Parts: sequence; structure tokens; C-alpha cells
Amino acid sequence: MRILVTGAAGFIGYHLSQSLLADGHTVYGLDALTSYYDPALKRTRLDLLQRQNGFDFGQIDLTDAAALGVFVAEAEAEVVFHLAAQPGVRYSIENPQSYIQSNVVGTANLLEALRQHLPKHLIFASTSSVYGGNTTMPYAETDRADSPLSLYAATKKSGEALVHSYSHLWSIPSTCVRFFTVYGPYGRPDMAILKFAHALAAGEPIDVYGHGRMQRDFTYVSDLVAAMVAIMEKAPVMGRPVAGDSLSAVAPFRLLNLGGGRPVALMEFIASIERAMGANARLNVLPMQPGDVVATQADTALLKALIGELPTTPLDVGIGRFVAWFREYYGT
Repeated sequence: MRILVTGAAGFIGYHLSQSLLADGHTVYGLDALTSYYDPALKRTRLDLLQRQNGFDFGQIDLTDAAALGVFVAEAEAEVVFHLAAQPGVRYSIENPQSYIQSNVVGTANLLEALRQHLPKHLIFASTSSVYGGNTTMPYAETDRADSPLSLYAATKKSGEALVHSYSHLWSIPSTCVRFFTVYGPYGRPDMAILKFAHALAAGEPIDVYGHGRMQRDFTYVSDLVAAMVAIMEKAPVMGRPVAGDSLSAVAPFRLLNLGGGRPVALMEFIASIERAMGANARLNVLPMQPGDVVATQADTALLKALIGELPTTPLDVGIGRFVAWFREYYGT
């Protein structure tokens, strides 16, 4: 198939694009290569993709509606994965405009371009952060998600609402996938796992927020990608729900958790990194940061109903693969 991947030079976009290319699809990758974090890592990912047959790239910012429209028209994609976004909970407090422009305006621009070239399935990357102040675990897609705790979460919830409206108005089959703490090789430098690895390698203390009591539903990147590829063939159809579905009553639109459903204590996660790196961490224990939540856990019943069991990489195996990449890439 012809597949458009926005954010193709990003962490998840890179892994997804590699998987799609390996399956023989033609991938039209789009990325702005912004400087939110070291663009060298993005260019490394991009270079690896451009060595593959069937990859076409456009360096385009989602806020450039004209250039975006031209690229979408040329791609004529049957499936669209919209992963491009300004990520990060804490940075959204410091620089809110970049989130509004990229995650809200950029998503609206993409949807308007897709209205002219309707895909068979649009898959929008959302986040578990939209569950915000919910205290009931695990998070189910049918739970209310009206209390975001960060601007990042609010912009992603806005993106879901925009996708629903276009799905209703233009009959675009759309799935909003809510990611749960994805980790693995080529991860973003602003994510905890890479910060921990750098600190351990340098013998520096690790900042541990929430007094070390936080839990996250960590999801290894290849497991997530396998699920996303399987979801391609599961475009929502109005009036045809499965058990426990979040299918909209007025649009071919579905919300879907992508996580393992097995939360891991932050201290256990750190201990796994220590084992893989053969080093003991010095901990700088700190209070919760604004916008953070204590725990996350995905209800995976709907995911299993759609595609079967999610591939599950054991934590120590996933951390081991990450550390092997970290040592090779950074030479530590």
C-alpha cells in the first residue's frame, strides 16, 4: 500500500516506517526536523530510512498548509499514520505556543488536506495523558477524558476531537491510538530512560520524581509498532462494534489504548537499567512535577478484541536492547 507517516524521523515514526518498508509498502515520510531535541538523532533515523527502497521524504512543517497539501496530494496514501507532534508534558508548560501550533493547528491542516484525498484509514497518535485526573485503573477507552493535567494532554485531546469531526463530516475511517510510555532504541533524549542511561554512564545522580512512587505502563517500541501495523486492517465501520467498543455512534471513529496493561514501578524500571548497564544509580528524589500523574495502566480488552494478544517484550529484554543501542550510538 501507499502509506503516509507524519513524524517519520521521530522515535516511533522511524520504527513504524522501518516495519512498513520491510513489509513491502511504499512509505511517504514527512517531518519538520525541529530542534526540540538534537536534530542529529532525527537525521540518523532519517538516513537509515532513506537507505531503504520505497521511502519518499518531505521536510515539511505541519503549520505550512500549502506545502503539506501538495505532499498529501502526491502521496495519494491509502493509510495515514499521523504521529508528528510537539511531545513532552513538562516542556508544554514552558512553551505552550509550540504545542498549540503543531498539535492543534498542524493536525487541522493535515485533516483539511486529507479531505481532498480521502484515505481508507487514518490512525492518529494520541496519548495516555488525555486520561489526566482519572483515578480508576486501568484506563478504558470508554472512560471520560475531560480533565487533562497538562497542555500537552489538552492539545492531544483537541486532536482527537478534530479527527472525530472530520471523520463524521467526510466519512474518514479514523482510529485514535493512545500510547502508554513507549521506550526502546533511538528514543527521544527528553524521555526518562535516556536521561537515566546518560546519568548512569557519567556517574551522575538520577532525578526521580514523585518520590519514586510512580508507576507507568511501559510499552516496548517494537510491540507498539506490531500493534499499529495490525490495526491498519481494522478500520472502524459505523454500526459494526466489537465487545467493549469505543466506536462513535455518528462517525467511523474509534479510540484505542496501545499499552501492555502491566504497570511497572519506576524504581523497578531504574533497577532494570542498573542491571543492564552494570552500575548503581545515585538517586535525587524529588516531588511530583506539574502535569504528571502517579500511575498509568491501559485496559487492553478492546485491543485484544480487534487484533488478538499484543506482543509483549519482557522489561529486562527491552531494557537490554535499549542499553545495547545506547552504548553503540553514544560510544559509552
